[in-house]
Amino acid sequence: MKITPNSGTGPGAITPDGSPVEFYKLVPVENEPDLVAAEVPSGGSVLDLGAGVGRVTHALVERGYEVVAVDESAEMLAEVRGAETVCTRIQDLRLGRRFDGVLLASNLVHTADEDDRRGLLEACARHVEPEGAVLIQWTPPERHDAFQVGRGRTRNGLRVELAALEHVSPGVVNATMRYTHGDVEWSQSFTSRRLSDEQLEAALREAGLRLDRFLTDDRGWLRAVPLRDESRSGGSLGGG
Repeated sequence: MKITPNSGTGPGAITPDGSPVEFYKLVPVENEPDLVAAEVPSGGSVLDLGAGVGRVTHALVERGYEVVAVDESAEMLAEVRGAETVCTRIQDLRLGRRFDGVLLASNLVHTADEDDRRGLLEACARHVEPEGAVLIQWTPPERHDAFQVGRGRTRNGLRVELAALEHVSPGVVNATMRYTHGDVEWSQSFTSRRLSDEQLEAALREAGLRLDRFLTDDRGWLRAVPLRDESRSGGSLGGG
């Protein structure tokens, strides 16, 4: 299978990053609302970056949160209900207000472009309250190293599996995911850069954030908080 990063195939609209909209409309919410509820006060404000079709946004709205959903795809945002929507690249977002919680899911932090990563994290930093939390989904290095073609899972009739993998440089892979639901099939190709714990912490610090702690046993979700001015140089970062 030929891998063309940031592309997708299958019925329905395909977003600029290769995401098949019709597939994501079928994906159920997982534990993200519980993670948010544990870190953001009830009834607080949440900025959902890369919100897609509102899979997490809708669950948060149902729990009483005030949510702003951001995505670069108008087709995705057309599916969002009950929340304010903003159609733009995350890196370009400047709302002029801050939120109790900022959510950056979907492993967006693994973009291979260092400037893009910096832009994503800076957007998180400039929109979170000084005492707020940034919740970030990432792939720890031990899991990134274990990528294997054919590996996947099936849930609620949806099959997600890694269909192709190409190592393009140290720590950087081009990957294609295959999604199936009944007789319908989509694909999504993207580039992913492996991040060590130290690289993750350095990227957060550069953007004005500090790793506070990991939120799940598999370390797939983390909580970052704004750096205090006196913490921007030297010192070790929190973890655990």
